[in-house]
Amino acid sequence: MSSTSPAPLHLAVALDGTGWHPASWREPSARARDLFTAGHWADLVAEAERGLLDFVTLEDGLGLQSSRLLAPDDRTDQVRGRLDAVLVAARVAPLTRHIGLVPTVIATHTEPFHISKAVATLDYVSTGRAGLRVKISARPDEAAHFGRRTAPAIDDYESPESQERVAELFDEAADHVEVVRRLWDSWEDDAEIRDAATGRFVDRDKLHYIDFQGPRFSVKGPSITPRPPQGQPLVTALAHATVPYRLVARQTDVGYVTPHDTGRARAIVAEIRAEQERAGRAAEPLHVFADLVVFLDDDPARAAARRDRLDERAGQPYTSDARIFTGSPVQLADRIEEFASAGLTGFRLRPAVHGHDLPAITRGLVPELQRRGVFRRAYEADTLRGLLGLSRPANRYAA
Repeated sequence: MSSTSPAPLHLAVALDGTGWHPASWREPSARARDLFTAGHWADLVAEAERGLLDFVTLEDGLGLQSSRLLAPDDRTDQVRGRLDAVLVAARVAPLTRHIGLVPTVIATHTEPFHISKAVATLDYVSTGRAGLRVKISARPDEAAHFGRRTAPAIDDYESPESQERVAELFDEAADHVEVVRRLWDSWEDDAEIRDAATGRFVDRDKLHYIDFQGPRFSVKGPSITPRPPQGQPLVTALAHATVPYRLVARQTDVGYVTPHDTGRARAIVAEIRAEQERAGRAAEPLHVFADLVVFLDDDPARAAARRDRLDERAGQPYTSDARIFTGSPVQLADRIEEFASAGLTGFRLRPAVHGHDLPAITRGLVPELQRRGVFRRAYEADTLRGLLGLSRPANRYAA
């Protein structure tokens, strides 16, 4: 594109169960019986790659899905149960060539050493297309799975005590990511010699202790996995307010936000950029993506009718933290361009029903954005960082 052309948009999709509407599994296109098979996830990611999307995120958690924010429920009419997101990504990786794979990891109860090794391995398996979405856990039932600490129930999310606890969890997540990043750098790129003649496989001087000391854990390192192909796989996080915006600004490459209009989008982007400057990262590229739940049909009336049918099956209207879009791919392209004018660099779309709305994205929305000249017509990089215009970082420990 010329220097006067608009910056190209980036698109990702968030995959969760059979789709983001709780009644999605009851749709014929949802393939609910295949939900816990490798083929189901491979087909979804292949469809996303067919649409030239930058990456997919895979939801995960440490407790069963729930209609309540911070506690389990007893519902049996919605999808419950998950496969491990990192393992799904590793299974799908050899079946794809270009699209990025970003599983969700829970920082609160998972050791950063294990996460660094798992995502580094995913980067090798995918030849440089791995990332992670870091998430916190405040649910008491999830803490009880591990028994290492308690998590008091949060009855009033807005209370000062609850807000203080949430802030502590996000500070812990920031330390968690810092350890993961240091471990990825704990091997220099040329630490492996593999010289059969001299019998030297590794240059020990190029493996480094990270010596992280924090209030919640200390990690010496080095990793047992060599530096990943991307150097630093993509780190991403979902943020709804100032405290998580700080995590995005301090430690991520991509932040997902949930504005419901362009004015709010502009304010969120400004706040994140200010936090980025305070964190000393003003010169570093940081993408800010808006999340949108989408019900897509060529006929907007049909999309609205489908949403009404799903709501009726669920027994209540669907609500979301993100803006819900119901309409045609052309109308969604209009909305995306409007939101992009607020400083957003991309969008993470949540298909209401994967089997229906994901193909509507790849075969309806993407061609419309291409027609407008704001989305790629071919993959132009071999790594996920490359797709997003991010360079391969230098190793912090290399001389």
